Amino acid sequence: MEAPANHTLYINNLNEKIKQPELKKSLFAIFSQFGQIVDIVALNNVKMRGQAFVVFREVRSATEAMRAMQGFPFYDKTMRISYAKAKSDAIAKVEGTYVERPKIAKGEKRKAEEQAIQDRLAKKRLDAAAVHVPVMMPSHVLPQPVPVQHAPVQVAPAQPAVELPNKILFITQLPEEANEMMVKMLFQQYAGFKEVRLVPGRHDIAFVEFENESQSGSARTALNSFKITPTHAIAVAFAKK
Repeated sequence: MEAPANHTLYINNLNEKIKQPELKKSLFAIFSQFGQIVDIVALNNVKMRGQAFVVFREVRSATEAMRAMQGFPFYDKTMRISYAKAKSDAIAKVEGTYVERPKIAKGEKRKAEEQAIQDRLAKKRLDAAAVHVPVMMPSHVLPQPVPVQHAPVQVAPAQPAVELPNKILFITQLPEEANEMMVKMLFQQYAGFKEVRLVPGRHDIAFVEFENESQSGSARTALNSFKITPTHAIAVAFAKK
């Protein structure tokens, strides 16, 4: 029987060779586009290896993420996603219904739970939603030319630089921990994706190629200023021809 709709998604069939910090950052990078993430739980113990929980603030966001990412190729394995069977501690705390569980006296499970609580507290301090405040530029009124004997010289206003479409995108402001797989997972969701090219010696920039300019334009519009981590919003532009 399928679990009812939930804030929390249960993800399994994950690549067990991926270390926990990289796994959590990569999950955040691809799932935060669907809504604010409250918590990500991925434990290193044998029982939980290859599995993770992603907790959204809104049930609607979890539903959209599950529909869009079901079967998504993630580190060479296909993700299997379902609603979690129980409400997460993070959501229970937000709703004021959290009841602390009895502490386990010993064992690896206790250490894992303590680490999960520390992870949840740290994640709650991070706001995954970027707030963009539009800047309103005041209009300027040009002074009327003073009549003179000679006709005034008309100066054409400077034209803003036009960004020419290109099937190759130029990505900047990548975080230090970004790698080829993280960038690939973000862009391969869009039609026409071909490849990612990193720049040796530069962790903060990359090039992403699509089959045509229309497809690259769609990805550029969707991912420009996207927060790939809670503190890094990437910039996406057409590469110069």
